[in-house]
Formats: sequence, structure tokens, C-alpha cells
Amino acid sequence: MTHVVSENCIKCKYTDCVDVCPVDCFREGPNMLVIDPDECIDCAVCIPECPANAIFAEEDLPADQIAFIKLNADLAFADGWKSITKRKPALPDADEWNGQPGKVKDLQR
Repeated sequence: MTHVVSENCIKCKYTDCVDVCPVDCFREGPNMLVIDPDECIDCAVCIPECPANAIFAEEDLPADQIAFIKLNADLAFADGWKSITKRKPALPDADEWNGQPGKVKDLQR
């Protein structure tokens, strides 16, 4: 099992989670973070750190977010999605987008 970043991270990209990750499993894209499933050790320390409540254990992922298991795995290895290990500011309008549904169409790869 691994942890999965879900849709609510899109257009927010808070990075509080990367500071606590003991194995540096987060990858950064233009407007979202993902978790590398090969690196994640299932420690769960990232879950309470996410201001967007966008991180779930794979088995706890809401049914409408199941596609994010594959999406995290695919994007973790995509060109340009680099490891992120230090916290940095969220996207400028993150607070406005936090909690908004239907953001998958806005994902930038």
C-alpha cells in the first residue's frame, strides 16, 4: 500500500507534507504534488500536514478519487516532475481553490 495525493491538491499545491516525509517521496508538477508509490513507506505522517486534506492511504481513498492511484504512479515518473523535499509557498490562489470540486480538468502535466 501507498499514500495517494488526490484531486484537491490541484491548483493548491501546499507543500507542508514534504517537510515531514522521511523518504522524500513527493514529486512536484506545475500545479499539483504526487507521491511516488515506489518510495512511499506508508508512514502516514503527511496526512495531517496537508491543509487541503488531499492525501489518503490508498485503502481510504474516496471512490471518486480511485483514478488518482494510477495518476500518482504515472506522474511520479513523468518528465519534469522532480522530487521536492522542502516546503515552499503554495500557489497564489490556493486558498480560493481549496475544496473546489471538478479540478481534474485543470491538472497541468
